[in-house]
Amino acid sequence: MVATHFQGYSQQTTKKALFLGNSYTAYNSLPNLVENIANSLGDSLIHDRNTPGGQTMAGHASNATSLNKISSQEWDYVVLQSQSQEPSFPPSQVANDVYPYAQQLTDSIRSNTSCGTPLFFMTWGRKNGDASNCAAYPPICTYEGMQQRLRESYMEMASTNQGRVAPVGVAWKRVREEYPEIELYTQDESHPSYAGSYLAASVFYSSIFQKSCEASYFIGSLDSTTARRLRTIASETVLDSLGLWGFLEADVLLDSTFLNYVYLTASYSNADSIAWDFGDPLVGSTSDSLVTVEYLVEGEYTVTLSVYDRLNCESKSINTVVQIQLPSSIDTEFGNRFGQVVFRTDVLGRKIDNLDSLNAGQYYIEWDNLGSKRLRYKGF
Repeated sequence: MVATHFQGYSQQTTKKALFLGNSYTAYNSLPNLVENIANSLGDSLIHDRNTPGGQTMAGHASNATSLNKISSQEWDYVVLQSQSQEPSFPPSQVANDVYPYAQQLTDSIRSNTSCGTPLFFMTWGRKNGDASNCAAYPPICTYEGMQQRLRESYMEMASTNQGRVAPVGVAWKRVREEYPEIELYTQDESHPSYAGSYLAASVFYSSIFQKSCEASYFIGSLDSTTARRLRTIASETVLDSLGLWGFLEADVLLDSTFLNYVYLTASYSNADSIAWDFGDPLVGSTSDSLVTVEYLVEGEYTVTLSVYDRLNCESKSINTVVQIQLPSSIDTEFGNRFGQVVFRTDVLGRKIDNLDSLNAGQYYIEWDNLGSKRLRYKGF
């Protein structure tokens, strides 16, 4: 039995995204960079923005411009970015000053369109930590400590609101560690350089379109090597952990096979329902993620697992092709072309003559009146 996996993606995709943030989003015109990357890969991004300097989540929740833009059309994603320091503050303060307004904005997004998804912009820690608030809250005295708090807060906002995360801060940290020569900050050690914005745009492309941007030819003002490194890290950060960032994710694992039985395990994240198609409506039984399929005749079958995130109006399908071949010795060992022949097998499917031997179960061969053989399971 041979199994292969494949999952199809459309070659061209159009998405609509509204960016609600502040100067971190406005610098280097981040939404336009995302559009340029998308265009270079044959995709399209329709976008709008409201990015007043220093704007907080609470500010956007009461800002007429932001609310009007949310209701202006049916967005696939509304990007939500808080003031750069605010989500790094103590958990109790963030729970009071940030989380309620993230929920208000999410409610506005979903009131406008049933398929609108909040996409939380996980930002980056300041280059050497937050010196202005270090004394009051020591965990953010360093870049690492501030980055950790930002990650925790944005992940909590996404989880609570059943939204998704664009993990820019995670990709940012990896670039700092692997390519310290790439300067991601401007001189104020807070705002993004062009390279920093390009990295963020690459993360947003992979988050919004759920595809790699490694093949993009758009490099802006960067050299090709730097741009390629940033795109690679961005793509890997998003796509290697889609489920972690709240996106729909699925896979089918082939556990084992035994004669004409196939044992599968479904692995999926952020799905509220699943469905199976075994390629033959007469066979197959499931218990959510654990699957046993009995194929009655030889041949090639396509097993399809479909997963659904109905709140965010998304579905994905994973296909596994299985080739069923019954043991060739059956025809020679048992010459009766009609009726039934009963025998026992070991775990490898080999016939056991001594019925007292340990075995994996009892099977029988059945031929129909056209001479087609079927291997049937009788029980342990």
